[in-house]
Amino acid sequence: MAPFRSTVARLLGRSTPSPTADPAPPAPSPVPVPPLVGFVVHGAGGVHPASAHIRVTGRMSALAVSGAARVAQVDPLRWADGSDTAQIDVLLVQRDAFPLASLDAALERARREGTRIVAEVDDDFFSQEARARLARAEYDPDRLAAVERVVRAADAVVTSTEPLRAVLAAVGVDAVVVPNAVQPGMWGDGPSHPDPAGPRRVLYMGSATHGDDLALLRPVFDGLVDDAGRPVRLEVVGVTAGDATWFDRLALPEGATHYPDFVAFLRAHADRWSAGVAPLTGDRFNDAKSDLKFLEYAMLGLPFVGSDRPSYAGVDAHGGLLASDDPASWRDSLLTAFREADERVARAQAYVRAERVVTDERDWRAALGL
Repeated sequence: MAPFRSTVARLLGRSTPSPTADPAPPAPSPVPVPPLVGFVVHGAGGVHPASAHIRVTGRMSALAVSGAARVAQVDPLRWADGSDTAQIDVLLVQRDAFPLASLDAALERARREGTRIVAEVDDDFFSQEARARLARAEYDPDRLAAVERVVRAADAVVTSTEPLRAVLAAVGVDAVVVPNAVQPGMWGDGPSHPDPAGPRRVLYMGSATHGDDLALLRPVFDGLVDDAGRPVRLEVVGVTAGDATWFDRLALPEGATHYPDFVAFLRAHADRWSAGVAPLTGDRFNDAKSDLKFLEYAMLGLPFVGSDRPSYAGVDAHGGLLASDDPASWRDSLLTAFREADERVARAQAYVRAERVVTDERDWRAALGL
């Protein structure tokens, strides 16, 4: 029958229909390229000041891991003069990391190329009292001017505390608060285990802007002994370049100013200490600071005693102890910290691990415009 059907088809001027071919699959949609987020911080090659590690680089790493953006450190001079030709979608500048002399060129390039500028500040650089304190410690006029210039020109500003957001609002700058957090994997777990014999040691660590705060503790440690009659000594890491007989100094080894190395140094010595302290004088600069020392001491396994200032508001709900400027208040809080160390450290560490660890935070992404 097949030859007959073919003959009929030819006579009728039709050909035998061919089998229907499968349609070609649609071309795959192009995979969108994540935005490029550049960041400008002091240091390079992974070696940065503590503030850059705490506020920026850890979060940038989390952002990259999430796949929401590509991230890269940017050389400010090369980006300002155009020798770095990268088309950056968002450029985050921390504090004064962009040199003042190159800022105008950088801001003009950002305007021309549609780059979103985000400024990050975690200290009060704006009140007159704070600027005078910073100038005495480490900031020359150009550094202070660079902070103000980039903050006022930025499309968004990120800061670390609500009081600091209020400082910025008072000078006409809107900001979003992203609280400080610790980086996972950098810290230990559990309480410290100080020597049960000999003097008790109490840690105070900080930058050179805290010399006046240190002075608050002198009458506190004058003749202080614990419940068993053991003398209690303050041990200082950083804080001031001076030495005194009323406290002991633990020197940092060469290279330990790099924040991950600094944390490793602290962890290696954590069993020296029975508590960590964070005194703050009552001034606007200090009131805008964060509770970072509470987080760090907690993850070192040390019970925390700090000044009852806005910076540490609320830490007593998570195992911290707060003291007034009265030396008796500090002494009582320290003795309580010694007695209740394990329980208070457990509460503090549980809080930090649950709520204050660097992640791919929604508020951070929003500030970047992602």
